This record gives sequence, structure tokens and C-alpha cells, in this order.
Amino acid sequence: MAGRRSPRRLRPDEEQLWQQIARQTQPLHPERGPVVAEAPKKAAKASRKPVAAGEGRLSDFRVGVAAPEPGRRHDLVPPLSERLAQQPVRMDAKAFGRMKRGKLGVEGRIDLHGLTLAQAHPRLVGFVLDAHAQGKRLVLVITGKGRDDDAGGPMPVRRGALRHQVPQWLGTGVARQVVLQITEAHRRHGGSGAFYVYLRRSGK
Repeated sequence: MAGRRSPRRLRPDEEQLWQQIARQTQPLHPERGPVVAEAPKKAAKASRKPVAAGEGRLSDFRVGVAAPEPGRRHDLVPPLSERLAQQPVRMDAKAFGRMKRGKLGVEGRIDLHGLTLAQAHPRLVGFVLDAHAQGKRLVLVITGKGRDDDAGGPMPVRRGALRHQVPQWLGTGVARQVVLQITEAHRRHGGSGAFYVYLRRSGK
């Protein structure tokens, strides 16, 4: 881009003509006095003060230095033990306490170890319905704690899939009509690898 051209100076004959015209004219605002054109002022250059070593530098940065203190994790799905513990007690409170301590007599049990989900579901439902029809009140469902079968695929596999499915199966469908309470078993009966299933009275 071409630089800005400086204004051309008047030749002597042009200067003389301008003076003659200026003497014959009258100013519109004589009280303001003659207007004197001023040359445009050049913008002041910003002072470039040398920066001393270390001055103006950002402070040392560390990832996470401003992060809040770690608190309690807010998982979308709480652990199974916590979800079962938060369920309301629908059976007799004293009987529930005895059952939690492993002091309530178990009248039947089923072991689902080694079964796939497709195999375990119908067997579990059939077992619970049969126990209810026989007038049993407390049965034990053994699932095991599960093992980590994640083979590193694109989708993570939950550990103990059968253990997580059993409470859902017993809380839905036809099984829900006969099941009154579900809770983890006492350690003498398998702990978190088994469930106490308290059934409703027959005919209710």
C-alpha cells in the first residue's frame, strides 16, 4: 500500500492570489478570531519499557490447583447394598431385625452359581412362587459376589451382574406379588453374595 502523500506547498503566484481573496472576504464569526490551521499531531508512540527478567510472567501453573476439595462422590447409581438398606421395612420390625442378624430360620434356598442371566431368571421366579405356594416365609437366594469378567471390550461389564439382577427380578413382574422384603444376607449365610427374601403369607 502506497504511503500517505505530504501536502503540496503553494507556488508564489498561488500564495499571492490566496492573500488577495482572503483580504476581500469577511469571517462568519469575527469574535472567534482568525482560524489557524494546525498540523495534525502524530500519535504518541507507546513507550516500550524493557521488561526485567521474571517481570510480567505468568505465575507457575499446575493442573487442578484451583479445583475444589474432593468431596463425596455422587454416583448416578448408588451401590446395591446402599439401595437395599434404604428400602422401607414392610415386614414386622422385630422379625426384620432378627432376619438381618441371621437369627430367623431359613425355610428354603436356591443357588444360582454358574448360571447365565437367561437361565437364572426363570429358575428364580419359579422357586419363589413355589415357596410361596408352600407357605414358606423366608428363603435364601445365593448369587455369589461375582467376578470381574470384563474382557476389555468397548462397553464396560458390571461385576456381579447376577447379583445386581436378582433384586430387580424379585421387584417386578409376578414375583413382586409374593415378595415382601429383600435384603442382603448375614455373613453366616453368604453376606453380600446372598439375599434374604421374605415372602407374603399365602392368600394375601
